[in-house]
Amino acid sequence: MICKRSLVRRTAAVTVAGAAAFVLAACGGNGDDTGSTGHGGHNSTTASASASAPASASQGQHNAADVAFAKGMIPHHRQAVQMADLAPGRAQSAEVKKLAADIKKAQDPEIKTLSGWLTSWGEEVPAEGAMDHSMHGSGGMMTAEEMTELENASGKAFDTAFMEMMIKHHEGAVEMAKTEQADGAYAPAKKMAGQIITSQSAEIEQMNKLLGNS
Repeated sequence: MICKRSLVRRTAAVTVAGAAAFVLAACGGNGDDTGSTGHGGHNSTTASASASAPASASQGQHNAADVAFAKGMIPHHRQAVQMADLAPGRAQSAEVKKLAADIKKAQDPEIKTLSGWLTSWGEEVPAEGAMDHSMHGSGGMMTAEEMTELENASGKAFDTAFMEMMIKHHEGAVEMAKTEQADGAYAPAKKMAGQIITSQSAEIEQMNKLLGNS
């Protein structure tokens, strides 16, 4: 009888222990729920990462066309500025001298802006003075020979050569800007492209008139 009672007690104890284990497991389950809140914390981490995603996206709202536009336009603008720098000591026409000054005034700040975009995108800025020879003959870029010809000219001959070359140069820039507007994603770059199209198209018209082409 004693053994039987002990057995009953033990069975009861095991049952109680089992119940206690069940309660603990249930509590553990609650702990898991808390853990899932922890997962919620993980989710909140994910959420915070998602929240930071738009900031990353806003920094990265550019595409390959924007990079190509900036990398192509920097040396293109630099060459236009080099051409404009020749005018004060060589040009005869006051209109050509003013035109050259306006070109430099407009394009110098754009070079800085374009360089800043490339740096912020983690892209390499074209080296100062480094001309991409593959661009010569395309995009309206002048060859080394054409630049030498311009440097050696003066007076009316310079005025004519400067305007003829700059028209070709501007036409190349306008085409590059139109490509950016069509294919680019970065709003400030597309806005600059629009300004280039407007200003340089007007200068092309002005130079054609001065040359008697229209």
